[in-house]
Formats: sequence, structure tokens, C-alpha cells
Amino acid sequence: MTTTAETGTVLITGPTRGLGRATTLALAGRPDGARPDLLLVGRGGPELTRIADEARARGAQVREIGCDLARLADVRAAAATVRNLLDAGAVRPLRALIANAGAMSADTRTASADGYELTFAVNYLAHAQLIGDLLGSLTAPARVVLLGSNTYHANLPRRIMGVPGAEWHDPLELARPANGAKKPGFKASGVAYSNAKLAILYYAHELQRQAGSGINVSVFEPGWMPGTALGRGMPAAAQAMGRGLARLPGVSTAERSGPQLASIALDDEWARLRDGAFVVKDKVREVRPVARDRERERRLWAATAQLMDRADTRA
Repeated sequence: MTTTAETGTVLITGPTRGLGRATTLALAGRPDGARPDLLLVGRGGPELTRIADEARARGAQVREIGCDLARLADVRAAAATVRNLLDAGAVRPLRALIANAGAMSADTRTASADGYELTFAVNYLAHAQLIGDLLGSLTAPARVVLLGSNTYHANLPRRIMGVPGAEWHDPLELARPANGAKKPGFKASGVAYSNAKLAILYYAHELQRQAGSGINVSVFEPGWMPGTALGRGMPAAAQAMGRGLARLPGVSTAERSGPQLASIALDDEWARLRDGAFVVKDKVREVRPVARDRERERRLWAATAQLMDRADTRA
């Protein structure tokens, strides 16, 4: 492990469970001189306090920032808190932002506090808001690492398991909750999740164009990781199946993937990752052609600004 001399501060969303928790503890457990200050952004409460205390016990300087990512006003407030801490010199310069938090709603009729489809709102919009609000507060050289998934194209193993790929539409439509009296099925939830992950790839490419040379943008795919808290809104039978599959050999786990995500955020071996480079486990992979579309990327960037403006007007 070779870390850049200026370790600074790392912000991570969704630090209380699964991959986020494992990444937080991996960051906190680094040796003196390579250990960053930590800003933990997640829903306030005992779980956030617990992971903050665990990280402090490993030697890290930690700040908890309560934030409901399903509410863009909360995200804006969290970003303002981060800026205030940086301006006051309460934490070291912000060198990395890990957009880890995720959700998969079991019902695509479910709306966020701002009226947007919940899976799209939490996985994509909340992080676009947070990153946009903090882009000017990152100190170069800095890194933004987003969480991706190969579900965007439903590769062979996922097709065998019936996990659907993305079905792209205009972002304003993707942000609109489903309607109707009948609850949409698992396929609709899976498509919404895959659409959000495809949006993250498009966003990463456009963000790099907007961010300039001192900030590197990459996307991390930890591999297939069944049984995590991501599916906590799914039916009990589906959750039980996920826990069983998580025991299969070769399946990714939070304990293995967390240190890898921490490494991508900080270590020299990943310092040249940029332009939305897609890292699957520990190797850079080329994305499918569908995940590179300059027109869709431009449209997503513009539509995202519209969606944020609407939420700001409602607040």
C-alpha cells in the first residue's frame, strides 16, 4: 500500500452497513501518516454513531454528518456542513469523495421526499447533488469514486438469474415514479436499479469533463455481492435467497471489497484513474458501448440540473 503524501480527508456516503462500513473501517485502520480524516454522511442515529465510534477506535479523526439521501434538502445541508468544516480548518483538505450509498426500492411507485422515483433519487440524484455542491471544495489532486454495477447491461450470469438490464429513457422520465394501483414487480425494480447505475456511468464521464484536470473520476464495481442491505426493501424470500447465495465461493463480500474501494480512493497505484474509468473488483474494464454516449451524457447533465432546481423550489 503506497499512499499519496497528502492523505487529507475522505467523505463517504452510506457508511453504516455492508460495503460502506467495510470501507470506512479499512480507511480508519490505515497506519499513521496514511490515515485520512473521515466525514461519514448517512442517516443520523445509533448506526451512524456506532460506525463513527468504531472508526475512532482505530485511530481516525471522524465527523458524523446526518443526512437522508432521499431528501435533496438534507443533501444540500450536508454539503454546507462539509464546506463549513473545511473553511474553519476543522478537518484536513478534502481529497476524496466516495459516493457509496445505494438503495433498490421494491416498489417503483415509491417517491423520495422530492417526488422522484426512490431508486433513481438515492443512487444517482443525491450523489450528483452532493458532488456538485462540493466540487469546488475538493483540493487537487483529488478523487471522486462512484459505485457502479454491471447490471447496466445484464451480463450472462445476471440474465440467468433474471436480473434485468437498463432500459434507458429521458432522465426526467426515469425520475418519475410509476403510477397505478397495482404494484410493479421485481423486473421493474431491477430495471430502475440498472437505469440508475447506467446513469452513474454517464454522469462520471460528463463529470470528468466538467471537473478539470485536478480531480479524477472513477467508478467501482465490487462484483456480485448478494445478501447485502441493498435489498432490504425486497420480499423476505428474496432477501433469504440473497443471504444463501452470499455463501457461494467466488462471490464478492464487503470484507474483501471494502479495502479495495479504500485503496482506489487513496493509493498511488490508482492515481491515474480518470474519465470515469470502470474498475471491476481490482481491474480496469472497458464498459460496453451503451455506457458511452456523449448525447445521453449531455442530456443527463442538463436534466439533473432541472431536477435539482425543481426540488429546491419545492423545499
